[in-house]
Amino acid sequence: MAQGGAAKGMAQGGAVSGGAVGGGAATGCLPNGAGYLRARIRGAVNLDIDWRNAQLECEGGSRPTGGGIILSFAGPLPRSDKRMRIIFGIGGAAEGHAGRALPTNVTVIFEGERRLFSTRGDDKCTVDHLRQERLGPPDGAVRHYRVVARGFCFEPVGDMIRNERIVISRFDFAGRTAFP
Repeated sequence: MAQGGAAKGMAQGGAVSGGAVGGGAATGCLPNGAGYLRARIRGAVNLDIDWRNAQLECEGGSRPTGGGIILSFAGPLPRSDKRMRIIFGIGGAAEGHAGRALPTNVTVIFEGERRLFSTRGDDKCTVDHLRQERLGPPDGAVRHYRVVARGFCFEPVGDMIRNERIVISRFDFAGRTAFP
């Protein structure tokens, strides 16, 4: 639950501690158009998410508790006027470095509904491959990175309000982080 405050702040349009960049639907996730999030979700909710840069908000930075990075993605629910946000708290990830088999906390928020799913720790999901590419000049006061990752959850993700569960059998994304 250490990321609960970050999840709540991001769901309300806030930034992640550590100097996150605020995303916006008008500009998309990444300036070069290469942002995306794909996920397969089954259980209490059955969704195949395939959000592309223009319809996607993304932001990220250091985990509020330290020891890794956090990335948030928000986009439209299929066949609905509502939005969903998925937050990945990737333990062991270091600024600018690639990684493998990184423990990951996942939070799924259905905005405008009383639905919030969370792994409540980073022992139920993993990022099996992560790479970071520097964006912008190397001498800037804020360092930006494009983060590309893929992973999966090997245990169900529980709802924080109801007694429901979902399984995220795969996810992959390209988003951005910022570090002051």
